[in-house]
Amino acid sequence: MIANRLLLIAILVIAIGAAFAPLAEEKNVSEQSLFATDEFDAPDALPSFAGATGWINTQPLTAADLRGKVVLVEFWTYSCINWLRTEPYVRAWAEKYRDKGLVVVGVHSPEFAFEKDGENVRLAAKKLSVDYPIAIDSGHSVWRAFNNRYWPAIYVADAEGRIRYHQFGEGNYEKTEAVIQQLLTEAGATGVAHDPVVVEGRGIEAAPDWGDVLSGETYLGYQRTENFTSLDRAVLEKAHYYNSPSRLRLNQWSLSGDWTIGAEAIALNQAKGSITYRFHARDLHLVMGPASSGAPVRFRILIDGLPPGGAHGIDVDEQGYGTITEPRLYQLVRQTRPIVDRQFEIEFLDRGVEAFSITFG
Repeated sequence: MIANRLLLIAILVIAIGAAFAPLAEEKNVSEQSLFATDEFDAPDALPSFAGATGWINTQPLTAADLRGKVVLVEFWTYSCINWLRTEPYVRAWAEKYRDKGLVVVGVHSPEFAFEKDGENVRLAAKKLSVDYPIAIDSGHSVWRAFNNRYWPAIYVADAEGRIRYHQFGEGNYEKTEAVIQQLLTEAGATGVAHDPVVVEGRGIEAAPDWGDVLSGETYLGYQRTENFTSLDRAVLEKAHYYNSPSRLRLNQWSLSGDWTIGAEAIALNQAKGSITYRFHARDLHLVMGPASSGAPVRFRILIDGLPPGGAHGIDVDEQGYGTITEPRLYQLVRQTRPIVDRQFEIEFLDRGVEAFSITFG
């Protein structure tokens, strides 16, 4: 009996410890795949890219093409703020070490439906100056071959094709670059500079202010949303008129107007609908785009009921006005300190917007 009780106590201690253990690999990672396995198991060798549905900036790459090269594989999806803030480093590494034997391969594995469109990916890659080889992985075949779980995720393989390092999410840039330098040297490259690249992300690529981020990514579709607090209960997959409370608590959000709440996104059926969110962060972004008609959608944002002025993001003016022309991440707020709780509101002056997620930085 005593032995059984001791065994039970030990099991409870282990369970409680596991429940509160920090998820180090998930730090600063805003999106986790719906296709994730329960336990991560990185492949030992560089998997094939044969499952790619297309390529950008190159002909299809094979294992033979990469033999003898140090290969950095980066999984990304173009509306992901975590990837956007990592990308300046990857671009810099691709340029600095290309002549030393580094090959960077970006694997675009989409999160949202609009990111499965190859033409959308091509346009985004061009606008964002992603000029290294890109495998379009719209069916997530390459994602599954790597058993990947995150955006962004970096895997670095040596010249023999063995995966020697991985990094999930933002950060550890100097460590990642040191690994690249080491593996290039092991492969016989000479004159490899050991100083790190100097990167200053601008606009949407600027480094986050993690010390002031008290709001996390919020998905708006019902499959993954939380903290929805409109005065009306959510009606799924049907048009419904919502009313917003006058004030929200931190990280609550609400709708006002005629909306349809879908699995992945919310869609505005009539003009003058709005989204309200109470947040605490320097930056606020919204992933959104025109509905299937493709017609531009005008909008205006307010912060605590007033135009943003100097706190406006790159996609709005000082009065808070902007226009949605394509599906992507829009930067709506960039504040200066002090950062405090604020109430954000975006009103859409035209119908036909689809909104997917709100992110912060």
